[in-house]
Amino acid sequence: MLVVMEVESLAFISACGAARERTLDLGGAATLNFCSCKHYDLQRSTSLSEPLLGNYSDSDSERYGRDIWNERKKEHFHWTFIFSNLIAQWAQWLANIVLGSGSFIGRYLALPFTNQNGHDKNFQICLSPLQEVRLRNLQQRLEVPFDGSDPDHQDALRHLWRLAYPDRELPSLKSELWKEMGWQGPDPSTDFRGGGFISLENLTFFANKYPESFQRLLHKKEGRRAEWEYPFAVAGINVSFMLAQMLDLQSGKPTSMAAVRFLELLGQDEMAFDNLYCIAFEMLDAQWLAKRASYMEFNEVLKSTRTQLERELALEDISSIKDLPAYNLLRV
Repeated sequence: MLVVMEVESLAFISACGAARERTLDLGGAATLNFCSCKHYDLQRSTSLSEPLLGNYSDSDSERYGRDIWNERKKEHFHWTFIFSNLIAQWAQWLANIVLGSGSFIGRYLALPFTNQNGHDKNFQICLSPLQEVRLRNLQQRLEVPFDGSDPDHQDALRHLWRLAYPDRELPSLKSELWKEMGWQGPDPSTDFRGGGFISLENLTFFANKYPESFQRLLHKKEGRRAEWEYPFAVAGINVSFMLAQMLDLQSGKPTSMAAVRFLELLGQDEMAFDNLYCIAFEMLDAQWLAKRASYMEFNEVLKSTRTQLERELALEDISSIKDLPAYNLLRV
């Protein structure tokens, strides 16, 4: 039975010290300051003007008084909005002067940012040449589909089996034994689809870098497991696809704090995506056990995993993958 392929749920085909340089102007609706990573959303605060409880009747005088108050409040927010824009523009102008040369920090890369209202806003992220190269290489990896007829891809699949089951005989590329790893059929090549070859690379990296965690999740060694468990390998493809979508890697247009933070982490770790994948897989299994989920709830668990990962990436003082709280779930 196939995992439901929903893009929205991102299933299978699916938080300062010395200031850094950047302030994002989110079209006047919000300002995201990279020094503190706090998100001040003016429109979100004003959206709570509706009553949170049921409807109730008012006298005319009460309604008149409330209308005056609402008009004053709107005027207050209007002027707050204007001053916020002026401050943000001044800060960006000053930052551009200080960092204008770019010779010791890196070049500016203009990228569009989509705020919560769906409006595109251009801003500048200072990427070093090293970050640019690593981002480009990662995007190229994402473009490679899995090809069951490619000898290199076939060898990579065999290598994954040897890492997963070092004491067992290697089966043919089409065998019912592959289902034991969590492929949905006897031919694993049919399960990649939107995950691409990078999802196989992610699984192999997981097995090599964190073998204890890999084996524990593969064999469902811990926790009270469901009678109908998620298939390990196919879940791994889902995690790869979810990360690529969450980090806006294919479009190259970061639309979240998580995506922007990842670009920073990429400058510290060339394998940031693969390491983040391993953390996300551990988080998925932890969410699965906490929710006592079963197969049909996989998409919900994947959504919860994404939400938790986005929150951790937005925390203050996250300068490396190892700073993420969920990194402690991994075992070598």
